[in-house]
Amino acid sequence: MNNRLFSIILPVRNGGEYVKACVKSILAQSYPHFNLLVLDNCSTDGTGAWLQSLKDERIQLFPSDRSLSIQENWARIVALPKHEFMTCIGHDDILLPDYLTTMNALINQYPAATLYQTHFNFIDARGEVLRACKPMDAWQTATAFLSSILTMTIDVNGTGFMTRSSDYDAVGGIPSFPNLIFADFALWLNLTRRGGKATSEKSCFQYRLHQSMTTRTAAPEFAGAFSVFMDYLATLAEQDKELQRVINAHIIALLSFYCRSFSHKLLRTPLKDRANITVKDWTNRCKEWADRFAKEQRFDPSRVPGVSIAKAIDSTAISRQLFLVFKKLYSRPVWNDHAR
Repeated sequence: MNNRLFSIILPVRNGGEYVKACVKSILAQSYPHFNLLVLDNCSTDGTGAWLQSLKDERIQLFPSDRSLSIQENWARIVALPKHEFMTCIGHDDILLPDYLTTMNALINQYPAATLYQTHFNFIDARGEVLRACKPMDAWQTATAFLSSILTMTIDVNGTGFMTRSSDYDAVGGIPSFPNLIFADFALWLNLTRRGGKATSEKSCFQYRLHQSMTTRTAAPEFAGAFSVFMDYLATLAEQDKELQRVINAHIIALLSFYCRSFSHKLLRTPLKDRANITVKDWTNRCKEWADRFAKEQRFDPSRVPGVSIAKAIDSTAISRQLFLVFKKLYSRPVWNDHAR
């Protein structure tokens, strides 16, 4: 099918120069049969006016009539008049010229799949390539995809995936997790469960890598989103015995990672800015989640490297303050090794 129609969906709020590079990369696609649907969330930097100045009939602008949360803006995708296939892109990401051409060929090769992707590169703020994404299998079932997510052997983010618009709408679009953290995991897995995931070996887009999700997100939001994600996994386990097996097998590794990384995030955050969540509170939650999914494995947070020290530092106001002073004197950016 040579004239398959695609919709590229771009939610944006004050995209600045990044959104200009993003849109130019979309309009430069070698495959001509697509439109660009822009969900402008009350931008005040001239993004809407710049898009209109392009006078490109492929661009359709959908401005919001009030300031929306990121969850509310992305929720509008379901109601959009979309072509048969759709993809979403972050306003600071880049599609390489053959992205749609490659996707069209991939769909021809795997017509029964319900999620499609290509390989990609991570870039920095200047557009320089930092690294390639982790290798992905050409075909994955939902159980294999979930396994790779839980073991963090795949790079998952909200850009570069393609699906049928009807499938996207059928699963209800992207779940409304706090600040959409972990929502992409759930969305792509929900879609993969409907048929499977096909991936091209070609590298066809660039994902801009900023500071890690744990670092740049407020502590209460992250904790809330992770809790919602745990509830989501519990629902999957109830619905599907194979997915339950995968979750039980790998949940301890996932909890160990986030037990450590978020404990360190809490230490770098004043107590008043983390809704009084302590490292002890967080490690207790991780233990409860472990017991919920795999009690027989006897998860002990204190045995996770770095957690006991973090708990000790966080146990008194004096040690917390001394740690914050130390971090101000010696700090460095934290880059995301498990990109979202």
